[in-house]
Amino acid sequence: MGFSAKRATAMARKSKKKISASEGPLRLMAANRSEIAIRIFRAATEMDMRTVAIYAQEDRLAVHRFKADEAYMIGAGKGPVGAYLDIEGIVEMASERGVNFVHPGYGFLAENADFAQASAKAGITFVGPRPELLRQMGDKTEARALAKAAGVPILPGTDEPIKTRAKAVKVAKEIGFPLIIKAAFGGGGRGMRVVKKAKDLERLVDEARGEADRAFGNPAVFLEKYVPRAKHIEVQILGDQHGNVLHLHERDCSVQRRHQKVVEIAPS
Repeated sequence: MGFSAKRATAMARKSKKKISASEGPLRLMAANRSEIAIRIFRAATEMDMRTVAIYAQEDRLAVHRFKADEAYMIGAGKGPVGAYLDIEGIVEMASERGVNFVHPGYGFLAENADFAQASAKAGITFVGPRPELLRQMGDKTEARALAKAAGVPILPGTDEPIKTRAKAVKVAKEIGFPLIIKAAFGGGGRGMRVVKKAKDLERLVDEARGEADRAFGNPAVFLEKYVPRAKHIEVQILGDQHGNVLHLHERDCSVQRRHQKVVEIAPS
């Protein structure tokens, strides 16, 4: 009889009773994998928290699984990416294991307002912005609208996600080439394509939508004017629920490969 991923998950859950979030030390789950999760575990351990890892079946031998105090398989049959986008499954597992905090890391569900909302509804603290803020900033078209309303200069682009090829062609004529296609609900270089000629637009829109869907669980993309050899300057700002806000000064992230940062230089 085959030992399926679904059966393995069911056995793992059946073998351990549900844990109350009030039992023992505070428990933090990293809703991510690999070095991202390991760094989260390191910080949590320094704060005397108990760490909880999740992993897809394909990641059962991944190092992060063995760096946590506990580890549980999720997303049976959903694949090595889909498992980490399974909001219902992750929140259910966190609730069953008595998790107090869930840290999304970056990528996957880190900018997903529905995940933050589901965590809060389950009584689990989401280590990140409130759902309403994620809806404003996680959706890049909403962020563009917010910047525009605040008087911040933005590049010519679409005010809402592009849903059809026909819409993409129409908007591209208004923006002009070269332009860039970007995932509306993600980052990290995924779901991005530079379009230099009109004949390539429809194909690259399809590619970007497919990659965005696989990486973030949402195929929405938008178009924006492309600026070759642009300077990429960031100012990191941190704030907490008590009203404390600080910035970490500026950094230059212009050196990139495939729209992903290779080196960050500070000060810029």
